[in-house]
Amino acid sequence: MHMDYTYAIDLEDFVDDFTDCKTGECRVNVLPILFQISQIISENEDLPGSLAIILKVMQSRMHIVRGMVSLYDRENGNIFIHESFGLTEEQKARGIYATGEGITGKVVESGKAIIVPELRNSPSFLNRTQARADGSDLNFSFFCVPIMHGGRVLGTISAERVYDNRRLLKQDVELIATIASMIGPAVELYLLENIEKVRLEAENLRLQNALKDRFKPSNIIGNSKPMREIYDLIHKVATTKATVLVLGESGVGKELVANAIHYNGATAAGPFIKFNCAALPESIVESELFGHEKGSFTGAAAMRKGRFELADGGTIFLDEVGELSLPMQAKLLRVLQEKTFERVGGSRPVKVDLRIIAATNRDLPDMVEKGTFREDLFYRLNVFPITIPPLRERGSDVILLADYFVAHFAQETGREAKRISTPALNMLMAYHWPGNVRELENVIERSVILSEDGVIHGYNLPPSLQTSDESGTGFGCGIEAKMRAVEYEMIVESLKAHQGNVTEAAKDLGLTRRILGLRMEKYGISYKEYRKR
Repeated sequence: MHMDYTYAIDLEDFVDDFTDCKTGECRVNVLPILFQISQIISENEDLPGSLAIILKVMQSRMHIVRGMVSLYDRENGNIFIHESFGLTEEQKARGIYATGEGITGKVVESGKAIIVPELRNSPSFLNRTQARADGSDLNFSFFCVPIMHGGRVLGTISAERVYDNRRLLKQDVELIATIASMIGPAVELYLLENIEKVRLEAENLRLQNALKDRFKPSNIIGNSKPMREIYDLIHKVATTKATVLVLGESGVGKELVANAIHYNGATAAGPFIKFNCAALPESIVESELFGHEKGSFTGAAAMRKGRFELADGGTIFLDEVGELSLPMQAKLLRVLQEKTFERVGGSRPVKVDLRIIAATNRDLPDMVEKGTFREDLFYRLNVFPITIPPLRERGSDVILLADYFVAHFAQETGREAKRISTPALNMLMAYHWPGNVRELENVIERSVILSEDGVIHGYNLPPSLQTSDESGTGFGCGIEAKMRAVEYEMIVESLKAHQGNVTEAAKDLGLTRRILGLRMEKYGISYKEYRKR
């Protein structure tokens, strides 16, 4: 099989012999599995069984990070991911290519394997699955080999792994190409017998994913599983006029969820009125909510409509509803039950047609238990509860949000800020974020202002994030401490850029390999950590 190599062999790459298992990636140990695959194929041509073993080998024995088996539907010209690991269902559904499109499409078109030692240097790599939506892992290697039988391309096997050396990468491709040629007949038979079913399954997965993306609120950032569940709840309740209770810690974005429900729902054409129940003294909360008649109290020179009346035909958002006094809770209960109230100093009932969304960071069941919140009001508000997860439970959403805030504040302040350094990313991911998204927003705004070279470094972040374990910047105070922090970051960034190659990193930094090794030892930096990445 023809291999499309895009690199030259380096003497340093021959350090690890093919049969040397010190790296933990001994290819000799794969031979029994290869024999097992050949037996399964020869005995029953069971493609699903074969693919299960192939993917298992790729993941556990070859240290592949993401593996995909794609099938080619000649009738409609689509290439779609049939089986995979390392991808979510949503990412798998996005992996559809036309012939000649992207690396996968080029392999199907040419019938030749393609190897990309580093994804960031390949314009053909489309990241169609969006498995690297945050731009991570672009220093990984990627290769794709065709599945062929009788001179016809039936699909591809593609894989992504941490770059180690060119020789090992070449051997990986040859091994997967051997497996691809073995399963060729089974793939052809499977497509002949199941193409209609496979086509419908791929289309169904694509449509489900498209619907999820469609109903993701445009004002909320995040793709983590907890947030996907929130988007699903928003979609389901938005089309109704049910009362919604938004729960969650301070700073998680409860108001954004209320906005999404209103503007994607039946009351979107009506007003969206917000009221913070903790922002005003109790003596004027009633007047603000329900309005007042002329002369009802000193200073009431004219009739004034309250927030409920202003929200008629739309939505009223009651933030911090747990801060209302018991008398105000009783008045709010009547509005929830009857959608009717009287203005302060008036006797004529005012009827409204609106949706009520309430939010609080308080533990309402506990308040009910203690008698500080009415039980009947709680049950009236708790028709459709939505609990927003804290930022510390949202995984990679921290990086998505941080990147968004960097771009936003760079534009707002007119400063040059393009990216966040690796140590700074580690610090952001390790921090517990008690103030949630609001705290992250403030941290990034401060860091953009402090950044001087277009990069947000660990020493630009607040001291509360600068733990020595995660950032290597816990060096104390003063100019010497800052110089050590800068040196630490430069070493880490260079090692990351060269995938843990100490020789290349030393050249990049203008140091000898020995001096760099001493400084890495001083800061407790291991090159192996950046090879794994």
